[in-house]
Formats: sequence, C-alpha cells, structure tokens
Amino acid sequence: MTRLHLHLVSDSTGETLESVAKACLSQFEGVQAVRHFWPMIRSERQIERVMEEISQRPGLVLFTLVNPMVRDRLQGRCLQLGLPAISVLDPVLQALSQSLGQSARGMPGRQHLMDAAYFSRIEAMHFTMAHDDGQSAETLDEADIVLLGVSRTSKTPTSIYLANRGYKTANVPVVPQIPLPPQVFQLRRPLVVGLTTSAERLVQIRRNRLLTLNQSTDSDYVREDEVAAEITHARRLFTQHGWPVIDVTRRSIEETAAAILNYLAQRQEALNGSGNGS
Repeated sequence: MTRLHLHLVSDSTGETLESVAKACLSQFEGVQAVRHFWPMIRSERQIERVMEEISQRPGLVLFTLVNPMVRDRLQGRCLQLGLPAISVLDPVLQALSQSLGQSARGMPGRQHLMDAAYFSRIEAMHFTMAHDDGQSAETLDEADIVLLGVSRTSKTPTSIYLANRGYKTANVPVVPQIPLPPQVFQLRRPLVVGLTTSAERLVQIRRNRLLTLNQSTDSDYVREDEVAAEITHARRLFTQHGWPVIDVTRRSIEETAAAILNYLAQRQEALNGSGNGS
C-alpha cells in the first residue's frame, strides 16, 4: 500500500478539487491517499500558514487559486520545498479562453450555486478562521465544535476540514502555566473535544517545524520530558471536565474529523432522547 499526502488548496470551498482528486485516485490501486483540505485561502498570509502545515506532511499539492499573487506565493514555497504544485483548472480554462476568444473572469467560487448549504459552509469557514488558536473567546459559545489540545496536535487543519463541511469549529491551545479562557468552562452549546498524541510523535513534528523555520531545537518545546508533561496536563484537564479525547497519533485529519462527528451525533442523539423522555 502506497501512502500519499494530497493537499487541496482552494480560494473557495474546495469541492471542485475534491471531485477531481476522487476521480483521479479511483484510477490507481494500492494507494492510501490522505487528503488535507485548505479551503477559502485568499491571501499570501494564509498561504504561509498552510505551507507550515504542508511542510510537516509533504506530498502532492493541487490548487484552484485565481489571485496571481497568492498563486505565485504557493508555487514559490512549494518549489522551495521540492513539492509538485498543480493548478487543476488551468488547461481547461486556457482551452476555453482560446475557443471563446475571451479571458476567464477570475472570480473565486463562481461555479457554485448560492444555496443555503453553500452560505452555511462559507459562514462556518469565516467563523473558524476568526476563532483559530484561541481567538475571539468571547463568542466561543456560538461554535458547533471546540477543539482543545497542546501545540501541533492538528487543531487548525481539523477545524478547517470540519468548517468546510458546515460546522463552526473553534480551537483553543492548551499551554502550560497559561489558564484556558474562562469562557471554555462555561460552554453549553458546543461539543468540546480534546486532541492528544504521543510525546515521541509530537517531539518529531515540533522539531521538524523549528528546523523549517530555521529556529533552534534546543528548547523545552521539543524536550521529550517537557512534552510528555504537557500532554499529561492536557489529558488530566480533559478528564476533569468530562470532555471526550481523541488520540491523533495515527489518524489522518479525515479520521479525526470523522471521530469528532461521531461524538457530535451521539451527543445529539442523547439530547433528543432526553427531550423525548421528558
């Protein structure tokens, strides 16, 4: 079985890329493709954040980006990392442009119908980006899902993946000696989930990130005993408050998201059952 990380970077919802990826992957046998979704990417700053994550899981990058500066930044960073980056719509757009005698309009997401589901996904994406890494804690209760975890436990990519499916997802880092925002302990509406991983795997991810950023690896951030203590502290916190915990050590983003959605469905079923019994 060949394992491939496939990064789908879009300035819209990413549905077009997902369809293309599925169609192409169906032509190959013995391939385990781990798909990473990066929708609503419309600025060079967002590209830099995406590239930090891609550098941790290098693979093939497919994109649909119409902004030339954003495209150039993505392609330039991929070139630096030695990763292939392919614009899947360019050949078709060029052929249509030649046949029709006009230039493409270059508007992100123009192919999608403006239906309720589309607007729901867009709203979820905006909410999730505004509530990344502990931001906007005062409106956490408006989330569908709140993810907690120490640094580099895939909180942001998992949040984005869930948002692309219409779930307003916030994520809050668990940092030693820094209390969580008080709003976290008052949440009633959202499902709160703790993400954890093995200390060995986390050290490897953090060390690779520091090397990518040309920063020193001589710090508590990557010392295994310190990292193990961080993870233990986070687990105790999750257990103390009865929050479900998912170990992401051997899970893809899709698998983690599926587990979260299972918890969400179980919670909703329990709420419906308690409502029917009253």
